[in-house]
Amino acid sequence: MTLQAVASRPNVQRASMIVMLSLLLSRVLGIAREMIINWKFGQSMHTDAYRLAFQIPDLIFFLVAGGALSSAFIPVFSEYLHTGREEDAWKVFSSVTTIMSLALLVVIGGAWLFAMPLAHIVAPGKAQEIYPLIAHMSRILLPAQFAFFIGGLMMGTLYSRQVFSIPSLGPNIYNLGIIFGALVFSSLVALPVSGMTWGALFGAFVGSMALPAWMMWKLGSKFRPTLDTKHPGVRKVFRLMAPVVLGLSLPSVFPMIMQYFGSPYGNLVNSAIANANQMMQAPQGIFGQSLALAAFPALSQYFAQDRMDLFRGQVNNSLRQVIYLSVPVSILLAVMPTPIIRALFQHGRFTAEDTERTSFLLSMFAIGIAGWCIQPMLMRSYFALQKTITPVVYGTITTALFVVACLGIRSAGLDYSYLPLAGSICAYVMVLLLLFGLNKTLGDIDFRALGITFAKSVLAGGVAMVFLWGAMHFAPQSGGTGARLLGIALLGVFLTGFGWIYYFVTKQMGMDESKIVARALNRGSKTPPNESDLPESP
Repeated sequence: MTLQAVASRPNVQRASMIVMLSLLLSRVLGIAREMIINWKFGQSMHTDAYRLAFQIPDLIFFLVAGGALSSAFIPVFSEYLHTGREEDAWKVFSSVTTIMSLALLVVIGGAWLFAMPLAHIVAPGKAQEIYPLIAHMSRILLPAQFAFFIGGLMMGTLYSRQVFSIPSLGPNIYNLGIIFGALVFSSLVALPVSGMTWGALFGAFVGSMALPAWMMWKLGSKFRPTLDTKHPGVRKVFRLMAPVVLGLSLPSVFPMIMQYFGSPYGNLVNSAIANANQMMQAPQGIFGQSLALAAFPALSQYFAQDRMDLFRGQVNNSLRQVIYLSVPVSILLAVMPTPIIRALFQHGRFTAEDTERTSFLLSMFAIGIAGWCIQPMLMRSYFALQKTITPVVYGTITTALFVVACLGIRSAGLDYSYLPLAGSICAYVMVLLLLFGLNKTLGDIDFRALGITFAKSVLAGGVAMVFLWGAMHFAPQSGGTGARLLGIALLGVFLTGFGWIYYFVTKQMGMDESKIVARALNRGSKTPPNESDLPESP
């Protein structure tokens, strides 16, 4: 490898840390957001309507914006940018932005007009009085999808140029907007719960659109409105887009499918599913999406420059890091969901019955956390290779299995808690399909190293779990405000102890992945990590 190649190698470890810390803040804010929502509104028909109002806008985002932005556009833009064709890169950006913006405005307008019938479709079997509430809040949220789309394209250009800080602020500002809506806007509108949708709209435009636009202007980016569909790069983006959209959006649609099948079970179920899913989404975002987002531009660059040795090494390394970080969280939330739900949510209008309802759902969701964390890295490995059909086939198969499982659960009269369990099982089915498919496409997937990392992580997580199980006997389970605050403080201490024990056990077992924690503890150092810091194969 030449000195120039070494110098131009993206610092994935630094990018991973930036994105991980930002997503950690985002998930903390997300949990704080849920705490405030549950404290103020509890679980009711109005909160069910609020949760279901996101179904229509989210479907647009997943099927149009989410996949097209993060995984079809970045490889093409990076290919031009990193092979000396910057002018073409900006032509592709300008054309895709203009064309898809017009298309999205039509889709949003249609969804706004037909919000009421769409509400009946996404939430079958509910009481009739809930549908006007769903439609009203969906109409408020729909314009936010335009901000997500435009912002997503702008963030894609920033990721390609190894700028991660500004894009990482978007989800945090979005969460702050919802929190502000719950605390302030809710007292200014006729339907208090809709204040959160106004806050979401404000946060989307500020965090996802205004800030990235400012950073692009500062970096001297180029945008000229154009409808040029003849540029080969533009055609390549649209050729990749359809399968990429399906590949990335199908796993994201799992919670929407779950909400659909959970709706006929009655009021409060949709809110409980949303709360439990939010807790599962926290580690998925912090450990799964962050590493995938950080590695994706580098993988795209390696592929464009035909440096496949670095590509393979990065994939194996990132997969092992995800396993190491996600497995203990999966064990923790699966075994002890109730104390965590009680500490975070059981305040104000959120009752003990709500805690019981949500906790068991969380334990079912938690079983699949490691699988859902691994999946984004595998998907983006395919998309960096610009091979989009295979992951779509696997995603479609897995989604079809999940739908069949949900139909079976409903027809057998089983409890709604089986819905997230089916989703967790399907997560691992998808991971296995993607892994073996990627090995066939790429070669050199180190299954032995992945298996050893998984087994050691489970063992270390079990040791840490024994500590936590014993320590929780010293936490007060009920009482007044003082006892509750003491219980929350002790839970924080015990969870910190759980994390430290896991780290020290994995370090004693010689797991090189424990260097992730060591780097985090030394992140104040001015010296960036180098190749010697990367984990070795077990």
